[in-house]
Amino acid sequence: MKKVIKVVGAIIENDQKEILCALRSTEMNLPNFWEFPGGKIEKDESVSTAIIREIKEELKCDIEFINEFNNNTHEYENFIVNLITVKCKIKSGTPIANEHDKLIWMHRKNLPSLNWAPADIPAVKLLVNEEKKV
Repeated sequence: MKKVIKVVGAIIENDQKEILCALRSTEMNLPNFWEFPGGKIEKDESVSTAIIREIKEELKCDIEFINEFNNNTHEYENFIVNLITVKCKIKSGTPIANEHDKLIWMHRKNLPSLNWAPADIPAVKLLVNEEKKV
């Protein structure tokens, strides 16, 4: 039976209405795919606590949790990911690509141009559709 990994990803939007996108490094599982930065939810940890901790570790900045955005489960070849994406905003600091190969800010309509990790694609589609409703 495949292991289920529960993870949280941050949808961080800046003042220009751009979303932060992170390129997975060649050292990570699923290298060279784009994702919403974040990571594993620890035992007995809430989603909001997990994303604040993960972003501080990965991007060296402080964020504020706003709300849960999407909950998606994706089955990969060797494991299953339950990805909860959450909307956040930066409280202090500037994101630094500490674990990722690259960080970029992108408008919602351009998000589909990136090669996203499969588990992140449903949230990407929802963000693009959210833009169309505005």
